[in-house]
Amino acid sequence: MSLMKAELRLILRSKLAAASLALLFALSALAIWSGIANVRRADATIARVEAAQQQDFAQVAATYGKPDGEPGYAAYYTFLLTSDHPGPLAFAAIGQRDVQPNVLRIRALGLQSQLYESETINAELALPGAFDFAFVAIYLAPLVAIALAHDLVSGEREAGRLRLLLSIPGRAGAVWRRRAGLRYALVLAALLLPLVAALLALGSPLLGGLGMIAVASVYLAFWFALCLILGARINASATSAAALVGCWIALTLLLPTLANAAIARAVPVAKGIDLTLAQRELVHHGWDTPKAETFNAFLATHPQFRGKEAFAGRFHWKWYYAIHQAADQAVAPQVAEYRASLAAREAWTQRVGYVLPGVAAQVMLHRLADTDLTAQLGYQNSIAAFHARLRNFYYPYLFDARPFTRADFDRLPVYQPREDTASWPAGSMLALLLAAAIGLGIAAVQVRRIGSAAG
Repeated sequence: MSLMKAELRLILRSKLAAASLALLFALSALAIWSGIANVRRADATIARVEAAQQQDFAQVAATYGKPDGEPGYAAYYTFLLTSDHPGPLAFAAIGQRDVQPNVLRIRALGLQSQLYESETINAELALPGAFDFAFVAIYLAPLVAIALAHDLVSGEREAGRLRLLLSIPGRAGAVWRRRAGLRYALVLAALLLPLVAALLALGSPLLGGLGMIAVASVYLAFWFALCLILGARINASATSAAALVGCWIALTLLLPTLANAAIARAVPVAKGIDLTLAQRELVHHGWDTPKAETFNAFLATHPQFRGKEAFAGRFHWKWYYAIHQAADQAVAPQVAEYRASLAAREAWTQRVGYVLPGVAAQVMLHRLADTDLTAQLGYQNSIAAFHARLRNFYYPYLFDARPFTRADFDRLPVYQPREDTASWPAGSMLALLLAAAIGLGIAAVQVRRIGSAAG
């Protein structure tokens, strides 16, 4: 214990080490605060929209909820709210929540013309991502590890103490384990203490919180192993630091960017707004399409209304809503292709994580926080299910010529939020554990060789 205290004093006497640890702690705390503020803004936005929605709904119900109310007008002017509240761990890894909508108002018109209307985010502004715990853990914590561990071996060699340390019988290995282990513990504590405090204060799920702690711990162990490997092989501390910074640039910035570009080129994905435009073009074209053709497409999926499609005159609401449904059905293959392409990109990103530890850590943190593509597609699935219930609620009124009264507004379907789908990708964790274990094994061999050479 006295040796550990002495080593701790030596570390804290170093202005670079002390400043690096203090800065990491401050950045981690700031990231946690920023993440919590982001989540609270999302919740406040949803609450504000819910209040406005209630007022709008009451006004529409009072206007169109007459004893002989027309269901077409009620369906056209009634918007119903869907929302996706942030999960209990979203503050630590914002993921796609900063570029995807948290709330969306839906009516009984075509789904695809509504689902992607909010896809107006500036891609260049969204490129840096959110400043959250995941960002600090993946990009900044390795730099602090480099600052504290790049000269563990080379610093002793430059100071002329290396041979003396290695000459101590049976103690050389313990020296390196103690020095590296203490630095690892200090960096890990500076990174995780704000997260642990937030998890306890917010009452976050235990398993999810432990999962994030485990991901950060293993990822940081990989970087300390890399510091020991290069520090043992390179004589000069400055050269060792430069080499490690080069590794940081390659592993966290360059290679992930190249991999992302390769995935984007190999798996092209159209924009969601393109589906909106395609559906709207079909709706506009539907006004000039023979009514029989429109109803045939509609009745293919809604045969229960066959024989009720006829109407007198040039316009009827049931024909109008059949146009929208037929347009949704026509773009369904494009929608399936779009979603399959997104899922393929996500799968390839996870595979990249098998060889790039930073990508693996990011994939796991976002999955644990339920803020990745899987969560966003889950929200869209819940909207689609609600939209189907909403359409099927109105259709009997339209096709059976039933009036839509004030009491019918109270019977409208209620949106059911999606379930939390947070999980722990086992493959990514195994890949990260393997990378850290191999790195630590190589580091141990390198240090042992130094001892053998000194002997």
